[in-house]
Amino acid sequence: MNTLAGFEEIEDKIITLRGQKVLLDRDVAVLYGVETKRINEALRNNLDKFPKDYCFSLQVSEKQQLVETFDRFSVLKHSTVEPKAFTEKGLYMLATILRSPRATNATFTIIETFAKLRELSRAIGSLPDASEEEQKSLLQKSGDMFADLLDNNLQATDSETTIELNLALLKVKHTVKRKAGEE
Repeated sequence: MNTLAGFEEIEDKIITLRGQKVLLDRDVAVLYGVETKRINEALRNNLDKFPKDYCFSLQVSEKQQLVETFDRFSVLKHSTVEPKAFTEKGLYMLATILRSPRATNATFTIIETFAKLRELSRAIGSLPDASEEEQKSLLQKSGDMFADLLDNNLQATDSETTIELNLALLKVKHTVKRKAGEE
């Protein structure tokens, strides 16, 4: 059985375009273990299943901005084809079309990643309006979500444990120091 892609692998590929978090067709193809043309072929053969809030073609200016902002998109610089961007809903729909075991596993991880990011965003967004006690609870819950998202990236020594998460404009670092004599 194929293993699931990790949170970081997917989180690093999620970008924001037109106010929505999306994955480009080329990144979906990598996660699903197929060629990009297979993703776009599935899209072309099922256009009725992909309204504009599920998938859209990038405009030339959007593609240019990606190439300038992210090194990994430099291969798009001279491409005559405009990449497709799949929203979360579009990825769910794509999962109904691509049915390989790897595509299914990647879809599970993509769904979990989007859900965890949404939950974390809600928790952080509600902090300013919460009472001091509620803030403590939300911070604990956020810390638990961070630990869940980072499971393999948890760094621990005998004296402290550090969790660090970078989410585009937000960087959160949480360190728990043990007192002398604690185990």
